[in-house]
Amino acid sequence: MSKDAVDTAAVASPADVARTPADAGDAGYSKDLKARHVNMIAIGGAIGTGLFLGAGGRLNSAGPALALAYLVCGIFAFFVVRALGELVLYRPSSGSFVSYAREFLGEKGAFVAGWMYFLNWSTTGIADITAVALYTHYWSFFTDIPQWVLALIALSVVLVVNLISVKIFGELEFWFAIIKVAALVAFMFIGIFLLVTQHEVGGQTPGLSVITDNGGFLPHGLMPVVIVMQGVVFAYASLELVGVAAGETAEPHKVVPRAVNSIMWRVGLFYVGSVVLLALLLPGSVYSAGESPFVTVLSKIGVPAAGDVMNLVVLTAAMSSLNSGLYSTGRILRSMAMAGSAPGFTAKMNRSQVPYGGIMLTAAVCVLGVGLNFLLPGQAFEIVLNVASLGIISTWVIIMICHLAFVRRAKQGLLTRPKFRLPGSPVTEIVTIAFLLAVLGLMWNDPEIGRKTLYLIPLIAVALVAGWYGVRRRISRTVDQEMGELSK
Repeated sequence: MSKDAVDTAAVASPADVARTPADAGDAGYSKDLKARHVNMIAIGGAIGTGLFLGAGGRLNSAGPALALAYLVCGIFAFFVVRALGELVLYRPSSGSFVSYAREFLGEKGAFVAGWMYFLNWSTTGIADITAVALYTHYWSFFTDIPQWVLALIALSVVLVVNLISVKIFGELEFWFAIIKVAALVAFMFIGIFLLVTQHEVGGQTPGLSVITDNGGFLPHGLMPVVIVMQGVVFAYASLELVGVAAGETAEPHKVVPRAVNSIMWRVGLFYVGSVVLLALLLPGSVYSAGESPFVTVLSKIGVPAAGDVMNLVVLTAAMSSLNSGLYSTGRILRSMAMAGSAPGFTAKMNRSQVPYGGIMLTAAVCVLGVGLNFLLPGQAFEIVLNVASLGIISTWVIIMICHLAFVRRAKQGLLTRPKFRLPGSPVTEIVTIAFLLAVLGLMWNDPEIGRKTLYLIPLIAVALVAGWYGVRRRISRTVDQEMGELSK
């Protein structure tokens, strides 16, 4: 491929698509992930610290309307995963949306998709190890251990697990998800029991009166609900892991549709259902950002060791997120490296067919997070969490753009869409993209955090442009070589 061809518009022409070789980054992987692994990865992706910890502060600022925010964001998250699921069934790939961006948007699209996803997960990884250190300090036994030491230990443990084999990763993620689901189900049973029996919680009788007597559905107006949308979207981050995991399962055409379709009811049950219960049990003003809302409720009814149990669950959620981040970026970076848009060492695999180069690069960025925990232990979590939100929103937008291009190719007769499809295309994609961009724009209304995060966009754009000009000749040589081999 010539330099001019590489520098074409972001959406590749049919001729460019025809010239696009199969993703070389898919070669060499084992197929050791079972259906139960992928299903629980989907559940684990839908349940994390955004619910276990973040819902408390959001209930305080937005009130019961937070449930509506979770529902709306959950619907759009489902659209994104459904679109990705259709692309997976068209062509399973461990490179996931980066591989599809390469096919339908060209190398520029793949470059942006891959590095923005890396930005998301490397910064999320820093947030995760920070969270692990903070949660571990909850127990007096660990209080005297510096926060950065605990962060380094957490990173080391999860790194070793990821480097052993994909099967070990799948098993660990399976049990992480089991713990999270069990904790949520147990809480929901307790909450429903409290509602049915009208058992007092913190001196108040649970029910609709808790909402109506404390400012109603929107106690602070609509704007706080709008502002928390950014955090709610981030709570759903990692649902796209289903697409990455599909490249290492033997039967993606059976496993992926089941996992994707189940996400919707999980969102409704676990996120919306939990927030509704929390709102019916206690006024939003009782919850706080510094404590899990589930711990708040359980402590109000005198459940012994509620804080210890829930802290363990939140700790598990953070470890699960870190585990998933190292896994997914390792695969994404390998796909990019095989095309020339990531450092060559990230394409390397060990004897267990694990792309250790990409995993180690992500871990190296997380080590910077250990330093951040040393320098700014009180601010490390918030700093990186907001940078990560830019990465996940851009990733989801790229997935929907890829799907639009995919559907257009299908209409041109260049490919065949699978029966498992995103409904309502192209309206669904366009509305989803508009919603995600609106969430990004609404961050401006939050001068403390959101606006400062938006200031980073020009800096990220400059870095991406500089990076593209640094690798475009290597990408051109790589693609020309692959095309030459295919023409033999």
